[in-house]
Amino acid sequence: MESLHARYPFFESAREAVDDAAVDLGELVARGDAPAVDRAVERVTAALTEGDVGAPRRRTRTELLSYPVARVLVSLVDEPAVTRTYAQAEAATAVERIRADVTEHADLSYGSGGEVSLSGLLSEFGLDDAVEPVPGEDAYRVGVTAYLRLSSNLDGDAWRLNRRELADGEVPVERDELLVLLRQAIEDRVADGLPLSVPDAIADALTDAVGRVEEVLADIDVAVDIDRVVPELFPPCMHALLERARDDEELPAHSWFSLCSFCAAIGMDAEDVLELLDVAEGEDPVLAQRVRYGLERVAGERGVEYPLPSCETMDAYGDCVNKDDLCADVQHPLSYYEARVESAGD
Repeated sequence: MESLHARYPFFESAREAVDDAAVDLGELVARGDAPAVDRAVERVTAALTEGDVGAPRRRTRTELLSYPVARVLVSLVDEPAVTRTYAQAEAATAVERIRADVTEHADLSYGSGGEVSLSGLLSEFGLDDAVEPVPGEDAYRVGVTAYLRLSSNLDGDAWRLNRRELADGEVPVERDELLVLLRQAIEDRVADGLPLSVPDAIADALTDAVGRVEEVLADIDVAVDIDRVVPELFPPCMHALLERARDDEELPAHSWFSLCSFCAAIGMDAEDVLELLDVAEGEDPVLAQRVRYGLERVAGERGVEYPLPSCETMDAYGDCVNKDDLCADVQHPLSYYEARVESAGD
């Protein structure tokens, strides 16, 4: 097991390293206090609360093995929102590492001959034939099929194909934009196959670990106990999403559900949201249906179906905008709103 595998546990070579080590997952999780299990819990809970996967462990084995265990935990929690949020956090963390590793060093060694480079990353995700560097520029051209697949869920008009200079079946992108596309490829790989089918013996051994994740999940759901709806006190990110919705912009799925999650968390129903969007009753039945559907999705049987992402995750997806002084002191949009309501008093 190499340090590279621990840093990028979703690599195919990392999976092969775990297989070659003949690690018995059942035996690993049977030791309830095993470092890999503890780290796996941290990966998932940090994803839910911070938008990343927490600080890595120093031991390569612990860090690498925590990834497959975390995927099992996510499968046992079996909430679609948890799966999405976890995959997003793994991808966001990975891209920050890629940005540091590949930007500062063309090829960075991690012991035992392990290397990560931009060309290697593209090959890892089957994009080596779809992406070509532009000679003399810090830019690339991406095959249109790959571009459409990876940009379909990205926010902003800039990602739309009609805003790009398509030529010979290729789409021009800057280096940072290519990393955003790679982030989506990583997210897709992490989410692939989830939820897993978990044997009863492993599920039983992870009961306590799953309970720790569900405690955090419950805290997210009830983190804000506010019965006041004061739009003027909403965080800047929610103001921005509301303005875009009022302007008839079709928000990406992650942005729309972030908005619905926030509204549901502070006790708003469909009629409240429509009023906030300046839509009179019966004026826009399509939007009304979308609002009701969105609120139903975020309010699952256990009170949460799509937990509102942290500020870090909102930032990673381009929804953290117009930051003010309070934004620097909070890590979650609901914490921002709670602080504003408390400071406003009665």
